[in-house]
Amino acid sequence: MALLTTQSVVSTGTTPSAQTPSASDTIAGSTAGPAGWYVRVITTGTGSNVSVLDPNLTAQGNPGTVTALAAPATGVRMLLVPRTAINSSGVATITSSSQAGMTYEVYSA
Repeated sequence: MALLTTQSVVSTGTTPSAQTPSASDTIAGSTAGPAGWYVRVITTGTGSNVSVLDPNLTAQGNPGTVTALAAPATGVRMLLVPRTAINSSGVATITSSSQAGMTYEVYSA
């Protein structure tokens, strides 16, 4: 598990900094923008399902439902990680089914 670095987009421009994901990564809650974060998922050759873990419980105490973003074998997808994904430890967690040929860019939203 790795702590991902968050970037801010500024009026003078931002040079994207891609990060290599692990099977489970975290984002520090203190870096969230008003809406959370935007994660740009870039794949080159291998598809992957990327999910944001839901730290909340249903009324019956079951874990929240997780819906995966299907990233193609080669392409780019954007994913919103809402502030509600921040857990009691102060981080939001993102998981991926395959990390081969994949990178992330994380921006405050």
